[in-house]
Amino acid sequence: MSKCVNVFLPMRAGSERVPKKNTKTFSGIEGGLCKIKLEQLLICDFINTIIVSTNDPEVIEISSTFKSKKIKVLSRPNELCTSTASTDELIKYVPGIMPDGHILWTHVTSPFITPDVYYKIIQTYFRKLSSFDSLMTVTKLQKFIWNDDEPLNYDRNLQKWPKTQTIDPLWEVNSGVFLASKDIYYRNLDRIGDKPYLFELSDEIAFDIDWLPDYKIAEALYFSLHGLPIVSKQEKKRQQVINFH
Repeated sequence: MSKCVNVFLPMRAGSERVPKKNTKTFSGIEGGLCKIKLEQLLICDFINTIIVSTNDPEVIEISSTFKSKKIKVLSRPNELCTSTASTDELIKYVPGIMPDGHILWTHVTSPFITPDVYYKIIQTYFRKLSSFDSLMTVTKLQKFIWNDDEPLNYDRNLQKWPKTQTIDPLWEVNSGVFLASKDIYYRNLDRIGDKPYLFELSDEIAFDIDWLPDYKIAEALYFSLHGLPIVSKQEKKRQQVINFH
């Protein structure tokens, strides 16, 4: 089976929870999460093409600065760019714009999934294809999980408060990566198959930016790992003017 992996990277305009979440300066980096993710994907082995699906002029501008033949920006239909558009509708659209091969769906809001992590994920996917038909990243939940009436992952008749490490784990889909062949998209109308391999990510790597507090926490974490980028005197002046106003 061909090991051709192509990335689907969605970035629509109009984020309501964090305005301009994909493109505004993040931890001192102009181009923000969009720039960081494209840099990560470009240096990852196995990836052939990165399809940026967007209706955001700023995303288009940032993507074009890379001048890479690997990056292809495609304008997404307006009906798939609204906050009411469902993920299922987007999934149906994806295989029609993607090259043949395997589709790695990821998000710029996962800035801690780095090139080496993508590499391990892709390697694992191909190694597991004899037993599994797809892959998705998950985070382990080994806590006291209840519905409205009772626990879901332990039996209080056996032990009212067991040690959490003895509880059978549940797996939270963290939306960091979905990896499947293009055929599965057509056949299942889904971004995973009938038997996905669950690739565990730590909470730190899987950290996903959804709300404004998430964004601020992610900036602090990113800064602790990378520090501030080198900024030219001209850029410093520009930022001072923006901050002043």
